[in-house]
Amino acid sequence: MKNTSTIVLLFLVQISFGQSLNIINNQAIQFSLKQKKDTIDFILIDTKLDEIKPIFLFCQGSLPLPLFVKPEKEKMWMIGGGITNFDLKEIKKNYHLIVISMPKTPVIVNEKNLNKSYCYIPNPKDPNEFDKDYVKSDYLENYANRAEIVLKFLRKQNWVDNSKLIVAGHSQGSKVATLIALKNKQVTNLGLFGANPFGRIDQNIRDYRKSAESKQITWEEADERIELTYKMFKDSYDERALIENPNLLAWKSFSRPLINDWLKIKIPTYLAYGTNDIASDLCDLVPLFYIQNSKTNLTYKRYLNLEHNFFEVKENGRANYEKEHWKEVMDEFIKWTLK
Repeated sequence: MKNTSTIVLLFLVQISFGQSLNIINNQAIQFSLKQKKDTIDFILIDTKLDEIKPIFLFCQGSLPLPLFVKPEKEKMWMIGGGITNFDLKEIKKNYHLIVISMPKTPVIVNEKNLNKSYCYIPNPKDPNEFDKDYVKSDYLENYANRAEIVLKFLRKQNWVDNSKLIVAGHSQGSKVATLIALKNKQVTNLGLFGANPFGRIDQNIRDYRKSAESKQITWEEADERIELTYKMFKDSYDERALIENPNLLAWKSFSRPLINDWLKIKIPTYLAYGTNDIASDLCDLVPLFYIQNSKTNLTYKRYLNLEHNFFEVKENGRANYEKEHWKEVMDEFIKWTLK
């Protein structure tokens, strides 16, 4: 019965294209796939479907950022999971660029419902409180499952070339992209940007050590914070603690070591990271694992003096937001996928 419902939904969506497309801000086409307990929204960065091209699925990073922001007086603008930093025209020459909305997060959000980090907040008076349904949905396996439903839908569209499928992600999205590539045999190329090969929580421990080494905090403070990190991670494996604090679910799922998954993946894999990114510090060790396991499917690019979002870093260690390199980083990846 469930399969029949899905087929009917796909059929109806395909028919609707003959009538009108839900175009947002003259930039993207919105799609909605209704599931039993979820509606999966995603956008295709285009306004028409008159070319047959392969799919490039970009998995965005963490936090409930909407795909579009609607200010009270100014024009609507696109966040798109960070893709506005890319050369979209260049990507669209060869691929249909897809971005999936964060779970339980509206595609378009009024500016008043965003906090200072542009995260969606149901109550503007409480900028630190995310939607409770989002918190419960914010775990790795859910992102991968939602993406698989989207990819299954896209494979059946007559404007999609299924000979190639590019999946890439930044930061948390690199973890999602990894799991997709591990499970989906149609993926032909995997891109990882700003990835942490050993999960997520280890970054906190390394950060405390670095802070103590640079005398920003004492070793006693670092020791105490590291022990508290261990306790938090242990709590994330306690079912009762998870019920009381659903935020722990993300720490549990996203702290899965990626290096184990990467070594199982046989398709060409591209790893790009900045040398001033603490999340990606341990990427320098990744080639050693590939050498030890006689694997030759890894291409890596180390960007010197760039941070997590590929901005240059000032002498004081802060990002220089006037000198960004995302376009260069993504252009090199696109060229790699076309070889």
